[in-house]
Amino acid sequence: MIGRRLVNGVESSAISVDDRGLQYGDGLFETMSAQDGRVRHFERHMERLAEGGRRLGLPVPDAKLVAAECERALAGLGAGSVKLMLTRGPGPRSYRPPAEPSVTRIVVSSAPKPRNDPDDGIVVRLCETPLGLNPRLAGIKHLNRLEQVMACAEWNDPAIAEGLMSAIDGRIVCATAANVFLVREGRLVTPAIRDCGVAGVMRGIVLAAARELGITSDIIDVRPEDLGAADEVFLTNAITGVRPVGEVLGLRRYAAPGDVTRTLIERTTRADA
Repeated sequence: MIGRRLVNGVESSAISVDDRGLQYGDGLFETMSAQDGRVRHFERHMERLAEGGRRLGLPVPDAKLVAAECERALAGLGAGSVKLMLTRGPGPRSYRPPAEPSVTRIVVSSAPKPRNDPDDGIVVRLCETPLGLNPRLAGIKHLNRLEQVMACAEWNDPAIAEGLMSAIDGRIVCATAANVFLVREGRLVTPAIRDCGVAGVMRGIVLAAARELGITSDIIDVRPEDLGAADEVFLTNAITGVRPVGEVLGLRRYAAPGDVTRTLIERTTRADA
């Protein structure tokens, strides 16, 4: 259920047809979890947004303004999610960005979705749609998500919760809307986000929690065969948290949640920023 929609601080659901976010996907977004009317891990989301703005040359609004609009959008909702979208705003038809953009700021709140995760972990599949390589865009959440759209169109079985995406050279990088972690002999492994994929906020929180718990973490290239050799696999997302994987279709089943996954679920559920 959609809560409230704000466009540049005004309740609305309309933007200009000339907006560069619509025309070219020229912009950024953050999807943030909310509890008790407050965005969780807000500072981490703003840090990534600022990095995205730096890379795209896109002015980013003051964090206090964003926080106030998120609070307005969450009024009466309490828990759920808030999606912030920034575009370079309306402009003439040209790929060349305007020297002085009029940034469009969109804030949309939503009620929480029901969770149907099985006790023995979710089922995921390997996607055929690859991620293209572009180090200048790797890690940030830009508005162009066509690769993820195409990957999600590959299946319609409701029993499959997510799809794992690879780079064009075969490396497992992430899921369509999550980061992926493996556990091998008590060590945590997650793919390097160096030339594609998104560096998720919850990914960073899990890595920080692992350091505090004394769990060794390796950020390295991951291949499909590494999934087969893992003891545990889980996905991370700012909205859904840590989700244990019970099966990668056609590759491996896991006893889920494993001990390391369970420990990280407990730590990240109570952790906040």
